[in-house]
Amino acid sequence: MRKVALVTGSVSGIGAATARRLAADGMVVAVHSRSSAEAGTALAAELGGSYHRADLADDAAAEALVPAVLERHGRLDVLVNNAGISWPVPHADLAGLSAADWRRLLDVNLIAPWLLATGAVPALRESAGCIVNVTSHAGVRPKGSSVAYAASKAALNHVTRLLAAALGPEVRVNAVAPGLVDTPMTADWADAHDLWRTASPMRRAARPSDVADLVAFLVGHEYLTGEVVVLDGGLNLR
Repeated sequence: MRKVALVTGSVSGIGAATARRLAADGMVVAVHSRSSAEAGTALAAELGGSYHRADLADDAAAEALVPAVLERHGRLDVLVNNAGISWPVPHADLAGLSAADWRRLLDVNLIAPWLLATGAVPALRESAGCIVNVTSHAGVRPKGSSVAYAASKAALNHVTRLLAAALGPEVRVNAVAPGLVDTPMTADWADAHDLWRTASPMRRAARPSDVADLVAFLVGHEYLTGEVVVLDGGLNLR
């Protein structure tokens, strides 16, 4: 029986590249988005999987997503918590985010991955499956993004380690922490692209496929767990 993967936030960018890579590896992929139902349905049809729409800022919607995938496919082997939101507010602008902004960031970037992960544990235990959280190098290095975004990703990095310790050896849990990724969302971040071109050993931002390849590696490695793998083209050496 083919393995089943749920990739959240998977209609574009890193998520779409990851969905395509896991499908190429032979998995049935459940595609998810908050909106863009037409694009999600098209991608699911392209990959021979299913499409699921949910606003992960809503606890009930987040909690219902894994059961919907299980009802459709009967099993779950891989959960990729990719969906996330950010506002490009500089660290120095301490008034740039309201309390409501903080709460939405934490709801999507931290609480939803937790709800999805804990909801998926019974199925993942049955399949000896795994979780991969897509975090950010902003959660490892204290610069380059808003305080709220960086804090949410740092927390998710630590949740990754705590879940790995609690769920091993039955369920492996790892994280990918990308730096700048070249997607339509970051196309106008000229300063960031200049930094990666000049300061990183690889002289470019990551491509979505670079992140997808690392996710696939972590999915396939049957011993690796509790790791947060930074993927920033060596910028961390700076």
